Amino acid sequence: MAAASPVTMTSGQLALRTSIQKVATGPEYSKDLSYAEAHAAMQQILLETADPVQIAVFFIALRMKRETNDENKGVLQAIIDSAAIVQAPVDEVLDIGDPYDGHARGLPMAAFIPAVMASLGVPTVCHGLDSVGPKYGVTHRRILKTLGVDVELTPQAAAQRLGKTHIGWAYLDQKMYAPHLHNLVGLRARIVKRQVLTTVEVLVGPIRGRKQTHLLTGYVHKAYPSIYSELARFAGFDSAMVVRGVEGGVIPSLQQPAKLYSYQNKGMEVEEEIDPKLLGIEQTTRAVPIPKDTTKTPSAGDDIASAFDVDAVAVNAAQAGMEALQGKPGPARDALIYAAALCLRHLGRAADLPSAAAMVRAVLDSGKALAHFKGV
Repeated sequence: MAAASPVTMTSGQLALRTSIQKVATGPEYSKDLSYAEAHAAMQQILLETADPVQIAVFFIALRMKRETNDENKGVLQAIIDSAAIVQAPVDEVLDIGDPYDGHARGLPMAAFIPAVMASLGVPTVCHGLDSVGPKYGVTHRRILKTLGVDVELTPQAAAQRLGKTHIGWAYLDQKMYAPHLHNLVGLRARIVKRQVLTTVEVLVGPIRGRKQTHLLTGYVHKAYPSIYSELARFAGFDSAMVVRGVEGGVIPSLQQPAKLYSYQNKGMEVEEEIDPKLLGIEQTTRAVPIPKDTTKTPSAGDDIASAFDVDAVAVNAAQAGMEALQGKPGPARDALIYAAALCLRHLGRAADLPSAAAMVRAVLDSGKALAHFKGV
């Protein structure tokens, strides 16, 4: 089929084509896009009629050139415009923005943070999808589905759960709140490498509070704290915590100090060093280890993807998380203590990290957090 000529193109098709012409002209001549150009191109990409070859070229060219703040914001705003953003019947919401491509080097515990925070009086939402590259790791959806949690709530139903005092938390899948973005999962697999979507999708904020919405997200590379902070302010998060977490997740290393960047009232971010020992955490591993007998699987020629049976690791993570919610000592419990304590201090619910950690231990050991997870 012959390519459409500029004369017959829609405005959206022309916007995407023009953007590609600017960003895909080599290391010397590629130009940055304005916010408006990136927004218009991403709007076209989110349509069912967008050309998949042009989409791939656009994302790869942006990545090779290195995305600017304006380009990130334009892409993010287009996603927000096409998503179902709802308000929960609560004043404040904490949003857990763990990487959508999951974890592959340890058992992730972030899917259990919302129930812990809910038991401490903070309505909390986490979100994600089943599987996406470049990591194809264990995701919140996989873990929670293993435990019988409804992982396909509508945005409205998820928001209502936050308003129920005996629950106070929810998981919301990308397929349910941003179906146009979710439709790109297959194409993202074919692109192979990380794209701008990997950066911005955790910042959509599908459930907001009536008065304030707060973000906890993670990073690995040192350039990202300022990028995430700028995008979080742009997306409307009143406050944010950006932690150097294991595999870019929201839980820092249990073994060594880490950096935390945070802002309040949409102000500038402040950097600090945090140490698990301040919370009484003494572990010999950075994260909850994957059991040594977990089955390894071929990577189908993709050395980026997880080398483990993802479903088996999700079962392991689900078991470890439930034991942590029952107060069983170990790295899983410490991971929840660490992350939840950071949130409590940030939100002004505790004066310092040691006292915040004591509050978290209390709800874990009493069974209160477990009751919120089960909704009883």
